[in-house]
Amino acid sequence: MSKGKLSAKTFLNNINNKFDDLSDLKDFSTISLDDPRLINKTFNIEDLTLNESKNNIEQYQELKIILETASACQISDAVNAVTGESGVIKGLKSINNQRAYGRVVTSKASSKDWGASLLAIDAAKEGDFLLLSTTGEPAAVWGELASTCAKEKGIVGTAVYGATRDIDVLLHLDYPVFALETLPNAGKPSGIGELNVNLQIENYLISPGDFIYADESGVVIVQKSIFSKVILETLKIKINESKIINQLKAGKSLSTIVGLK
Repeated sequence: MSKGKLSAKTFLNNINNKFDDLSDLKDFSTISLDDPRLINKTFNIEDLTLNESKNNIEQYQELKIILETASACQISDAVNAVTGESGVIKGLKSINNQRAYGRVVTSKASSKDWGASLLAIDAAKEGDFLLLSTTGEPAAVWGELASTCAKEKGIVGTAVYGATRDIDVLLHLDYPVFALETLPNAGKPSGIGELNVNLQIENYLISPGDFIYADESGVVIVQKSIFSKVILETLKIKINESKIINQLKAGKSLSTIVGLK
């Protein structure tokens, strides 16, 4: 996913180029996020992928435009509305100011074993998001070669609950990376970690197939069991924020809008 937010027009062009045999793709100019029909829909996590969507092309497009115009802040607020928790994995920060979202493929390994990261790439499918959890002495398990490999496979991004390196290259590579820290040193490609296992990170139990949304503000995890509710809450938040912005432009103060005065 490229740096910055993808406009509806650009997203539509990308979809049309990839699926030019699908004549019934809906023009995004006709999709309104404040359409009351959207609030009554059930967005399944399978709808993230057109080929896996159990509904239809229109639902796939609607979900994508919600997510493409959302932010980690809005997703976190939505998770909080559903669960009372933020969903934020504290400490994980964007390394190269990019954004990505997708279903999680997990890996758990020693920080001395960057080979486990390569096995995670092999296990992932196009559109997946890698979440790598490391333990032990600080060492990088991700960098230029892994990012290039993952990008070529169609993986959308990587979050390392540990360290990454090769920042001089990652800053200019069109592949989103998130990590706790950056280090120049790395271990060896032993490849003895665990793949697609549940990860206990802070207060969150993260399972393979859960949803992750990450941007410059941070990384938010959404359990697949609450995915639909979180998407609908995100939509409501986006609609409400749009109304607030219109009121601000009309001259009202934010303190008045939120009820402080």
